[in-house]
Amino acid sequence: MKILIIGGNGTIGKTLVDHFSQDHQVLIAGRNAGDVTVNISDSNSIQKMFDQIGKVDAIICAAGEAKWAPFNELSEEDYYIGFRSKLMGQVNLVRIGQHYLNSRGSITLTTGILADDPVVKTTSASMVNGAIHSFVQAVALEIENSIRINVVSSGVVEDAYEKYKDYFPGHNPIPMKKVINGYVRSVLGNGNGEIIRIYE
Repeated sequence: MKILIIGGNGTIGKTLVDHFSQDHQVLIAGRNAGDVTVNISDSNSIQKMFDQIGKVDAIICAAGEAKWAPFNELSEEDYYIGFRSKLMGQVNLVRIGQHYLNSRGSITLTTGILADDPVVKTTSASMVNGAIHSFVQAVALEIENSIRINVVSSGVVEDAYEKYKDYFPGHNPIPMKKVINGYVRSVLGNGNGEIIRIYE
């Protein structure tokens, strides 16, 4: 299987690459480094990436950003950071990437626990994550060529817990193996339109 991992140089992305490359051909896409570079905030960059790599069997996105700040400090432009990157970046990966997937291929997007259990300073990030959940459930009803689409929504992974623990008091850090299994379920399973939640 030929798998494209966008964000393959990140905390989760590196582990995804290590796991899937054991049995599959993996292509890494990153903003500054990888087999191919891409800025998911720019649909032209997404198109160029797919033109370079051609057909694949699975697309995994573990990339995307949003502004974290108190609600009263967020400007309209601050909201557009998450909208252009995490939300429309992943929407455009689906919109464009579907044409580069082999029949019965899969797309796996990434959100997080903020969609269901927001914490302070995450108005923008929580909004974007929730929108992606709704998008995945809706697009699964219409996407063609027997393509499956799911989203993995995890709590704070152990590898990043020290960095974010002050934002998530009382939350249990999620073992990376559990998170990776969510992506395995999406890519190798038969689910479609699923929100794969890994919160405990």
